[in-house]
Amino acid sequence: MSDNITIAVSKGRILEQSLPLLAKLGIHPEEDPNSSRKLIFATSEPNIRLIIIRATDVPTYVEYGAADIGIAGKDVLMEYDGDGLYEPLDLGICKCRLSLAGPKQAQNSNGRLRIATKYVKTTRDYFATQGKQVEIIKLYGSMELAPVLGLADLIVDLVESGNTLKANGMVELEKIVDISSRLVVNKAAMKMKQSLIKPLITRLADIL
Repeated sequence: MSDNITIAVSKGRILEQSLPLLAKLGIHPEEDPNSSRKLIFATSEPNIRLIIIRATDVPTYVEYGAADIGIAGKDVLMEYDGDGLYEPLDLGICKCRLSLAGPKQAQNSNGRLRIATKYVKTTRDYFATQGKQVEIIKLYGSMELAPVLGLADLIVDLVESGNTLKANGMVELEKIVDISSRLVVNKAAMKMKQSLIKPLITRLADIL
């Protein structure tokens, strides 16, 4: 196993809020990931590189060893099925919540509730703990449209300020779980590259 470390980060908010944390560890990408079309970036640390991928792919890349370390939202990790990951740190960045939401004027739904979400596993688990069976409709975006157009009764989605819900005549009904970004580590890499990865985790924990 090489003495190099690959860190997987997803584009968008997580990348924006992860870069200052990595900078505190002395890890600076040699080009700005926000303005480059590249997906692999060398850094100021010769043995550390960054890869920029889709949020939902971060746990997969880390579990299968294509990356040693990743930064992923708890929402993505809760949906992920593998078990080849350690989750040693809550980085406390990109905070929001996963919530159940619906129209201000609730429709009386006879029969089984239909819930639109991209968080199928988490939603199913949430309603199962309440002893409720629901029909889950998987969508990848624009959840707020689903109740407006009669596709679903309610939605489960990430909420930060609640402004998007408000703009679409919806309200937050119940918080399911608080979400933030976590550091994840490949289990094999944790053993084989312990002398490289452990100090990184310790320094990050000190910074946090």
